[in-house]
Amino acid sequence: MSAGMGEGDEGGSSNAVRNGIIAGTGCGCLLSPIALVGTLVVVLIIGGFGVLLAPLIALILLFGGGGGSAGSNQETANQMIDVLQGAGKGRLDETTVPADLVDPIKRAGQQCPAIGPIVIASQIEKESGFDAALTGPDGELGLSQLPPDLFRRYGKDDDENGKTSALDAEDSIMAQGRYLCDLAKQGQQMIDNGELRDTGDGEGSLNTSLDLALAGYDIGMDAVRAAKGVPQTNEAQGYVLAVRAQFAKYQGIAAPPPGATPGVTPDTGDAP
Repeated sequence: MSAGMGEGDEGGSSNAVRNGIIAGTGCGCLLSPIALVGTLVVVLIIGGFGVLLAPLIALILLFGGGGGSAGSNQETANQMIDVLQGAGKGRLDETTVPADLVDPIKRAGQQCPAIGPIVIASQIEKESGFDAALTGPDGELGLSQLPPDLFRRYGKDDDENGKTSALDAEDSIMAQGRYLCDLAKQGQQMIDNGELRDTGDGEGSLNTSLDLALAGYDIGMDAVRAAKGVPQTNEAQGYVLAVRAQFAKYQGIAAPPPGATPGVTPDTGDAP
């Protein structure tokens, strides 16, 4: 079983992330090149997947909700780090996704305990940018970009229109959820069987069942098994981190920058 960060290491990394975010955002002023470079230095020196995403969180705070006081930025940073390092189980902010996709995203995220609607929405953004007509390089279609053979296995006529199609938003999203659940189950079996490599403290903790499932979605579960965890490659780890980077946005902790999600108009009104 993977030896993740110890309590002290994890606390130190989280504090470094928070400090980097606050340094990068200040009191909502322009993000200076010096501040951004300083944040990137923290990223390079300390490591760990929460720290790797500090610049992204800083930019979200700056352009989509970081205009408050230093204290409010600190509180938001704390929330974002908790969400980023969590399991994506929070409540979906329905204003962050197209209205016609709210129901299928929520239902897809309820298909097994290992995932949630936050994960589904974040992964759709990574896979297709919410372009339901997207065609991938190897014949992948639709919002969730499952390869044709996998869509045939996991796809159903979920919208009950008489056909099963990856170009039907609901069919695509529900198939995504079924596949992720299957991958998460396989990932949990790897964890339970002690099949994961010992990563030590330096690599971070990208070996939860959710991380394994996300990596498997991107590069295949055989590659994850062969690497005894999320492979130490830019592609695999970058994919997992890119999906996790969106968790806070879809939970509504920090408002997304204008145009961040295609087809979604950011809510500019006052929060209730």
